[in-house]
Parts: sequence; structure tokens; C-alpha cells
Amino acid sequence: MENYKKGILYAIITSSLWGFLAIALKVASSKVDSSTIVWFRFFVAFTILFIYQLIKAPSETRILTRPPWLLIIAALGLSWNYMGFMQGIHYTSPANTQVIIQTGPIMLALVGILFFKEKVSKQQIIGFALVVAGMITFYQQQIKLMLGAEQEYNTGFLFTISAALAWVVYASLQKQLVRSYSTNSLNLVLFGIPVIIFFPFTNLSTLLDLHWGWWILMIFLGLNTLVAYGSLAMALKYIEANKVSIIIILNPVITFVSMAILTYLEVSWIAGEHFSFSSVLGALIVLGGAILVIKKNSKKKE
Repeated sequence: MENYKKGILYAIITSSLWGFLAIALKVASSKVDSSTIVWFRFFVAFTILFIYQLIKAPSETRILTRPPWLLIIAALGLSWNYMGFMQGIHYTSPANTQVIIQTGPIMLALVGILFFKEKVSKQQIIGFALVVAGMITFYQQQIKLMLGAEQEYNTGFLFTISAALAWVVYASLQKQLVRSYSTNSLNLVLFGIPVIIFFPFTNLSTLLDLHWGWWILMIFLGLNTLVAYGSLAMALKYIEANKVSIIIILNPVITFVSMAILTYLEVSWIAGEHFSFSSVLGALIVLGGAILVIKKNSKKKE
């Protein structure tokens, strides 16, 4: 298989994993508390990566003894990104959270313009305007559908926005750190610190009492982190960053379609989604604006 096709395939794998992730998290939250889910995801990812590094590059595990302070801050950002996203799903729904979290890449682009002095183009300005307009439309339409649950929706909305902000902190610092350290060595700390942070809030008895079917779901959530980021790294190895970004940012479409099918089938294990034509239009405008911003921004980085 030629490199271009490999890159597209890896990007699709990442997008698919993140598209189904929100649904899996929503299902898991009905049985396991948020802190335990987040801790378990990081624990599985860290354990597998640590064993791999011990075998392939044991010297890179030394970063765990004296991690750079910027990396510690990045790990704190990633920790809250996972928890905020988890809480957003808990209080709203998979598709809602997937749309709102797309503000993360937009805010990262703003950070590049404001702090890294990257030039802004007309295309990006249009993209920013579309994201704002689309998000306002989406929010207004969705809040109308949340009869009696407006407060929960607002709570979930704020949690997801905070997760997006935390991701910007992580991504901005990661952008600097990757110049001096390998991705795997950075991920050891990025996955390891959250394991320590969330452990005091973890309910291990809940995990021990799970049926094997739930264990399969939990292991999927843990592997999702490792495989998705690994596929992302491989995609960036074979094709341009802007093409990878465009494919990955479409992952909410996977969530929307999947939830529409599940809602139509009236399955009992996850609550159905409720969207109006205007809210779907708002979501599409958000994604379209995000693509305009990221596509142009990625090209400048290259």
C-alpha cells in the first residue's frame, strides 16, 4: 500500500475511534462513575506504553523520574480534558459534546495567532465567524429541546468548553515539547500523571464487580486512547497535517450518524438524541468553519 493511502487509513482509524468513543463513554457512565472511567483509560494506555518502551527503548522511560515542568502542566491539561469531556457526555449527550468540543482546535488556532504571532488569513476569519454563528445556532436550538433539563445541558456545555480549553493548554505545550522529546516518551508522562491524579477518586470495587461484557467496553475505552493517538502519529508520518486534521475533525459526523441509527432503533442501553433541522445545520456550520480554520492554519505550520 502506498504511503498516501496508509496515511488516509490511519487518519480514518483515529477519526472512527474518536467518533465511537463518545457513545461508548455514555454507555459506560451508566455503570461506572466518571473518575473511575477516566482513571482506567489512562491506566490501560500508560501500562501498555510503559511495557512497550521498556522493551523497545528503555532509556526513554527515564523521563518519568524527572519530567520537564512544562510537560507536567501539559499532563494536567490533558487530565482535565478527559474529565471535562466525560462530564460533558454525562450531562448532555455524545453528539452534543462532540460538536461543542470542536471549539478546542479553533481556540488553539487563536492561541497561534495571539501568542505565536501566526498570520491570520481571510479564510480563517470566515472560519472563525462560521464557528461562532454555528455554535450559537446549535446551542439555542438544543436548549429549546431540553425541556426540564436546561440546567443539566448548561452544566454539560460548560464542562465541555472547559475540556476544550484544557486541550488547548495541552496541545500548545506539546507543540513545544515534541521538538526535544519523542512522542512516546512524552506520552508516558501525559498518561502517567493522570493515573496518579485520579486514583484517589477511583472506585475499584465497581470495576471488580463488572460483568465480562462491561469489561470489554472498559478495555475498549482504555485501548482507544493508545490506538487513536498511535494511528494519529502514523497518519502524520505519511500525509500532510492539514489533510489529517480535516479527516479527524469530521469524527462528530460518525457520532451523529451512529446516534441517529440507535435512536431510530430505540435501543434501551443509551438515551436517544433529539435534534431539530436548525441544530443539525448549526452543527454542520461549526464543522465547516473549523475545517476552514484548521486547513489554512495547518498549511502555514508546514
